[in-house]
Amino acid sequence: MGRPGGVRCLCMKKKSSTPNRGFRVADQIQRDLTELIARELKDPRVGMVTIQAVEVTPDYAHAKVFFSLLVGDPVACEAGLNQAAGFLRAGLFKRLHIHTVPTLHFQFDRTTERAADMNALIAKAVSSRAKED
Repeated sequence: MGRPGGVRCLCMKKKSSTPNRGFRVADQIQRDLTELIARELKDPRVGMVTIQAVEVTPDYAHAKVFFSLLVGDPVACEAGLNQAAGFLRAGLFKRLHIHTVPTLHFQFDRTTERAADMNALIAKAVSSRAKED
C-alpha cells in the first residue's frame, strides 16, 4: 500500500547534498581552532602553534588535528593540546553550527622538519657536486 493520495515513497540512500561538506567543515575547524588556541588557551606547554591540517571522519565523530610548533617541546605541546581538547571542543561547539562537533585528536606534524632536512641534503649534494666539477 502506498501513502494517502497515491504517492509512493521510494526511499533510497541519497548522496550528500553538499559533496565537499567534510572539507569545508575541516577547514572551518582549522580556522576556529587557530583562533581559540591563540586567544583562549592559557596552557604554558602550548607555545606558538600552527594548525597545519584537520582530517574529519565522515560521521564527524573524530578529527585529527595536525600542528607544527615554532619553538618548544612538541611532545609536551601535544600533551597540552590533547588535555585541552575538551575545552577546545566546547569552544568549537559555540562557533560551529553542526549537530556533531568532533572529538579532537592532536598530532605533531613533522612535515616541515622533513622538508628542511631534505633541503639540507639537496644543498649538500649540490655543493659537493659543484666541488667535483
